[in-house]
Amino acid sequence: MTVDVSNDSIEIRQVPASNAWDWIVSGFELFKANPAMWIIILVIYLAIIIPVSLVPVIGSVLSTLLAPVFAAGMMWGCKALAHQQDLEINHLFDGFKKNTSQLIAVGGIYMMCLLMIAVSVVLSLDSGTIAMLRAGQELSPEQANVIVMPILIAMLFIVPILMAYWYAPILVGLNNLSAIQAMKLSFVACLKNMLPFLLYGLIFMLLLVAAIIPFGLGLLIAVPVMMTSLYASYVDVFNIVEPAN
Repeated sequence: MTVDVSNDSIEIRQVPASNAWDWIVSGFELFKANPAMWIIILVIYLAIIIPVSLVPVIGSVLSTLLAPVFAAGMMWGCKALAHQQDLEINHLFDGFKKNTSQLIAVGGIYMMCLLMIAVSVVLSLDSGTIAMLRAGQELSPEQANVIVMPILIAMLFIVPILMAYWYAPILVGLNNLSAIQAMKLSFVACLKNMLPFLLYGLIFMLLLVAAIIPFGLGLLIAVPVMMTSLYASYVDVFNIVEPAN
């Protein structure tokens, strides 16, 4: 199987939980192949997405729609490094040249699902509680207890949405799938590998905490490694054959 597999030949493997650490190690190796360029790409991405997200009303919508487009570009960058090619700034923008509509659709579906959950939580609250939350007033213990259950249920529904979103940009970008196909496969892949993903998430939480301590400078490494380790996990879970080093 090659990296550019057809839709019908995509394989989803169930891998050991210990592979979570291998993903991070492999991701760090991809980062180490060109750390300066990864940091430059991260800075450029933030310089674009932060101002966009601050635009009143439509900023958060635009940033959510564009996130998968940029993510796919970073995955093309990872693929280039894995194939002994140069990582370039242009990789960040490859999502605007290939499968752009489907990548935006991934962001749109993700956003709509989160919106539906948020609306359901609001509708479950009484008007008095909503008014106090809008005003930033402190809730009474009784009111606080009332909103706990809707929030817990919302968190429960957010998990499968995140699972469907996780691999979707890379599957749309590198495997030319539609947004729906990619999100279905992403959900199945995460479901089959719950243990390694739980361990991966725990390890990365600890790494991010450690990265924040030295004035947040460690994030310049941790955030790119999060993207490169995503690619490493994709290669492992979807059984992608990479060229030998």
